[in-house]
Amino acid sequence: MGITSISGRHLRRSAATAVVLGILAVSGAPASAATDARADKAAGTKPSGSAAEAAAAGNPAAARSAAGIPLGISRLAQGTGRDVAITIDDGPDPRWTPQVLQVLRRNHVKATFCMIGTRAQAYPELVRAVAADGHRLCDHSVDHDVTMDHKPVAFQKQQILDGKAMIEKAVPGVPVGYYRAPGGAFTPDSRAIAAANGMRPLGWSVDPKDWSRPGLAAILSAVEEKLPEQPTVLFHDGGGDRSETVAALQEYLPWLTSRGYHFTFPARTTP
Repeated sequence: MGITSISGRHLRRSAATAVVLGILAVSGAPASAATDARADKAAGTKPSGSAAEAAAAGNPAAARSAAGIPLGISRLAQGTGRDVAITIDDGPDPRWTPQVLQVLRRNHVKATFCMIGTRAQAYPELVRAVAADGHRLCDHSVDHDVTMDHKPVAFQKQQILDGKAMIEKAVPGVPVGYYRAPGGAFTPDSRAIAAANGMRPLGWSVDPKDWSRPGLAAILSAVEEKLPEQPTVLFHDGGGDRSETVAALQEYLPWLTSRGYHFTFPARTTP
């Protein structure tokens, strides 16, 4: 069997894969994606259909929705050098979000705020304040159900799309460009639903577990040691007392600047 015939079949299969993936994304049907081993294992699912073919071709991260959004979970900051993406979860909160915004403003940092739909609905003025400062918006589901990866696809879709709509209602015309699953509870279906609706699945590469209030020293140690290339760092402005988070940001942001880091947003359209 000649190399030419093998290459021909491979090209035809790749073309078919792209067509099927596009049809699934446009129709809203959930397409599976084998781009995150942890999420797939947690969900107890196996990749199938077009995304499975992309995975079999040896490049699962290249699978995209018809909107051009990769199905793979973004864990890198945009850019090619010393770039870092700061992400803020679980708000907005009337006490802590204004304080976080003040620290970001003082340090000339733009961040990505992953908002819970019901919180955005309750505090639309805070959503507008975040957007007005030039930060980006991320859908963090309707009510932060960390067991979403064990729920039916219809439930996942409702949580994702209704959460997005709640945020958008507060700031009409401002895009919600990312979706972060509560607790990282992604599934192949949830990633496909998000991507088909213009949102890049968003993870993180540095987690100081500030939500657990481990102490300022522990948070700073976690975010300063073994910093990966182009990190996406996870913080919280909701879900409880975030005084340690505010204090950590006050020290961490100048620390990054002094070491030549630039602040950007999570990668959205690259694998």
